[in-house]
Amino acid sequence: MKVYFIGAGPGDPELMTIKGAKIIAKADIIIYAGSLVNKEVLANKKREAVVYNSASMTLEEVIDVIERGIREGKIVARVHTGDPSIYGAIREQIDILEKKGIQYEVIPGVSSFVAAAAAIKKEFTLPGVSQTVILTRMEGRTPVPEREKIESLASHRASMCIFLSVHMIDKLVKRLTAHYPKNTPIAVVQKASWKDEKIVVGTLEDIEVKVKEAGITKTAQILVGDFLGDSYELSKLYDKNFSHGYRKANKNG
Repeated sequence: MKVYFIGAGPGDPELMTIKGAKIIAKADIIIYAGSLVNKEVLANKKREAVVYNSASMTLEEVIDVIERGIREGKIVARVHTGDPSIYGAIREQIDILEKKGIQYEVIPGVSSFVAAAAAIKKEFTLPGVSQTVILTRMEGRTPVPEREKIESLASHRASMCIFLSVHMIDKLVKRLTAHYPKNTPIAVVQKASWKDEKIVVGTLEDIEVKVKEAGITKTAQILVGDFLGDSYELSKLYDKNFSHGYRKANKNG
């Protein structure tokens, strides 16, 4: 038996991977992040499966449930929101399981930052605009290394995705404008892919007011950068004058 760390995706149960859904369907024990994971992703669980909400549990309690389940020969699904490798706190669980000799597998999921881009129908990597995507957050109770402060990352003027920070939108805007012009487009997507998804679009100059008017204080992805605009170059991939391993250039135009 092993523990499966499953990325449940951003919210829409249909955005969970087939592999993750299959594990949940046959799991005997399910531990899910109830404050963030849509309960609908558990809709196909076995009737007799025992479900724990980790929102009210400590690390020690989670490990205890896992260890007991494995000892009893049961399949354990540890379900995280989005993709577990991004702000999922799985490393601390994995290290303990390794020390205890408990096998595990990580099943990736769709992160909220890509779900947010899909919601507003934008592409992070536009030729002539940005070829880099930065995933980060503002410091809160969890600190951020000095070299990763928002101001430092903003100096690259790349496409930026900011997690866990919408409740500090005023401070965030102030830090971003250290390098991004005030007319830089910005989008805030609350609960991307959920039925009650909410989208607010603006610039660094007016987004703070718009977010507060929309009543968005948590569970939101913040996207910043010129990729949100309409100016960009066409890619070489489909350029008729560009050759690559699968197609020759059209020399006749």
